[in-house]
Parts: sequence; C-alpha cells; structure tokens
Amino acid sequence: MDSSGVKSTAEEDRIRRWREGVIIYSYLLLYIALSSGQIFFNKWVLSSKQINFPYPVALTLLHMLFSSVLCFALTKVFKIIKIEEGMTTETYTTSVVPIGAMFAMTLWLGNSAYLYISVAFAQMLKAVMPVAVFLLGAAAGLEEMSSRMFFIMSVISFGVIVASYGEVTISWVGVVYQMGGVVAEALRLIFIEIFLKRKGVRLNLISMMYYVSPCSALCLFIPWIFLEKPKMDSSGSWNFPPLILFFNCMCTFVLNLSVFLVISRTSALTARVTGVVRDWVVVLLSAIIFADTKLTIINIVGYGIAIAGVVAYNNHKLKVEASRINSQIATGSNNQQNSPDVQIPLIPPKGVS
Repeated sequence: MDSSGVKSTAEEDRIRRWREGVIIYSYLLLYIALSSGQIFFNKWVLSSKQINFPYPVALTLLHMLFSSVLCFALTKVFKIIKIEEGMTTETYTTSVVPIGAMFAMTLWLGNSAYLYISVAFAQMLKAVMPVAVFLLGAAAGLEEMSSRMFFIMSVISFGVIVASYGEVTISWVGVVYQMGGVVAEALRLIFIEIFLKRKGVRLNLISMMYYVSPCSALCLFIPWIFLEKPKMDSSGSWNFPPLILFFNCMCTFVLNLSVFLVISRTSALTARVTGVVRDWVVVLLSAIIFADTKLTIINIVGYGIAIAGVVAYNNHKLKVEASRINSQIATGSNNQQNSPDVQIPLIPPKGVS
C-alpha cells in the first residue's frame, strides 16, 4: 500500500473515532439533560401553584402505568423491541416482586421529599447512598468491612452531615422521606445482588421495565387507595392538564432509555462519573431555578466532601469488578462478558424519581 493509501486509512480512522466520540458525548449530555430535567419537572408538578398536584404516590403510579402500557405496546403489539425470555413464575415472585416493591418505595418516598425540602438538599442527601448499600450489604453478607471502606464511608457520612448542617431551612419530615427512599433503593440493590445475580438472571433495561413496571404499579396502587385517593376526591384545587401529564410520563420513560444507551455505549466508570456530574448540575441549577433553594458555603463544602467519598467508593467497586472479570477470563469463564448483546442487571435509573 502506498503512502496515500495509508494516509487515507488513517484519516478514515480519525473521522470514525471522531464520530463515535460525538455520539457517546451526545448520549452522556442527553442523559444529564433528561435526568436533571425530570427531577425539576417532578418538583414543579408536585409543588408549583400552576399544577398544584401534591400527590407523589399518584404521580409515581402514573409513571409506572404509562411505562407498563408503553412497554407492552412496544414488545407485544408492535413488536419493535424484543424482551428477554425465560422469566419463570418462581423467579418473578421471588426476585422481580421484591425489587419492584422497593423500586416503587424509592420513587414514592423520593418524590414525597420534594414537597418538604429543596431539590438541591435532596440531591445532597442522596450522596449517602453508598453508605446505605454497603451497610445493608455487610449485614446480608455481601460486603466485607475493611479499613479502606470504613474510611470511605466515614468521609461520605461526614460530608452529608456538614451539608445538612449548612442547610438554611431544613425540614425533618423531608429528610425522613428522602432517607427512607435511600434505604429503599439500597434494599433494591441488595435484592438484585441476592435474587438475580446469584440465580444468573440478567436483564437489559427494556426487559427490566417490562417486568418491573407492572409490579411497581400494583405496589403503588395500594397506598394510593388509602393515602391519597380520599384527599384527591375531597380536593378540587389540583389541575393536571393531560398534555403535561403525557410529557411528564414520557420524559420518565425516555430517561430510562437514555440510561440504557449510556451503559451500552460507554464503560461503567463513564456512567458513574456522568452521574456525579449530573448531581452537581442538579444542585447548582436548582439554586437558580427554585426560590426555595439557598445554597451556603457549608452546603457546597459538605457536598464536595461527600462526592469525593462517592468517587472513591465508585473507583474501589470498579477495581473489584475489574479484578473479578480478569479472574473469570483467566479461568476461561468469560463467555457472558463476550456476548454481543448488552446485558445489565436491574441498575437504578438514577434521577428518575
């Protein structure tokens, strides 16, 4: 091959890599925009005077019903998307139902917190998630305490405490709701580890929404009947225009799809770093958008400390996972990692609440 042919091939490679980079960064920006926007959208629906729909259970129930119907239409009616087969009744009742129940609890409590605390402060409290996951995982025998992990957990906890101390107007009701959502999400991840990974069941995100959404909707329907339906029947002040309702539900569904795109086109490290960037975007933008958000220097410093701990935790977990995969490759058991189909566990679509 002559020099012109070599230059042409190199130029084509550079163009291909540039296009691939543009696509990946577009997915990352789409995820950050959708995730942040959905948080603000839910906050506006739940607490604004224009909508005046202070019913977080009802809102989350509508999201799950919409997702269930749309997934069924896409997979069974129009057959545009193929779901993972092989789901048995035993696996569904022992695995999907507990995960769906905790997913419903996470969204319910997380949305409820927006009625009492600012979006920024809610996001700061979410930084304690790795601590809850680790402690519950240790209690279930899935995690081992070490001096490194103890230090990381201490840093995250200290940062969240400092950020909370710096909150100007703190509502303990909102804090309880948010922390309850954190515990529910941690339990969901533990259930995934216990029920799915140990059984070898791995679902892509479309399959996850198809199986989990109806279960979550049912779990939300029961508290809605007893807690919010009487209030909605007796109050005629709320107004939820159908078009806004449709867009709110569609944004939630598209956000879930963007999570799948990010995970399928990037590494786990990139997805985790993107989540950290999204958190900072939400905190800073909420201070501009919402009047109830007043950030202080103590808030920012505390949250920065907590995020540093979260980054260290993510880095540690990724190293452990990489070591596990390398061990499997060394023993010749890496068939699943080489599968052309992207398979992921029921990863929480962070920011959907």
